[in-house]
Amino acid sequence: MNKLEHLLAEKLLNISAIKLQPDMPFTWASGWNSPIYTDNRKTLSYPEIRTFIKTEICRLIMEEFGMPDAIAGVATGAIAQGALVADMLGLPYVYVRSAPKDHGLENLIEGNLTLGQKVIVIEDLISTGKSSLKAAEAIRMAGAEVVGMVAMFTYGFPVAEKAFKEAGIKLMTLSNYEAMLDAALKTGFIAQKDIKTLQEWREDPANWAPVRPEE
Repeated sequence: MNKLEHLLAEKLLNISAIKLQPDMPFTWASGWNSPIYTDNRKTLSYPEIRTFIKTEICRLIMEEFGMPDAIAGVATGAIAQGALVADMLGLPYVYVRSAPKDHGLENLIEGNLTLGQKVIVIEDLISTGKSSLKAAEAIRMAGAEVVGMVAMFTYGFPVAEKAFKEAGIKLMTLSNYEAMLDAALKTGFIAQKDIKTLQEWREDPANWAPVRPEE
């Protein structure tokens, strides 16, 4: 595990951008039961963390992909972070809606892309990868080239890894679920007894059900 993965995970835990509740699971919009809830938009309220993230994303872009022609953020979670990255790199910026506007020009992509532009897509969180890859496909349909995608955090679900591979898109992330578990255990956000529950959820999140203590 590299230092960056652990450091960012600890920062996200400290500001409750990642919340862990093995004994009182959350219910996601998808209906999944989950011992974890992630809202990386909280990082925008903390200047030091916000700067740390944009700096590390920019570094990762330059190391893994080189300078692109434009940056694209995925609505809604990565709109602001994408803009911060584009500003730091001095690049054009667009963001991709989850659905076209229902009025006016009915844009799916807000901003201007030109044919053949090499684009890096910015995401805040990778779960199944469905919405992220939908945004990437919209950019491709607009005639630009998706060079790769960079996200703050990934759950590392096999379904997402398979989907990115099939789409031919290289995904890089600053932190991940395994690093987060290690950081959470070392900093006291969870106990050793919680690890099994959190690992079991990670293996089959769609079908995982919490074990309720007998009354």
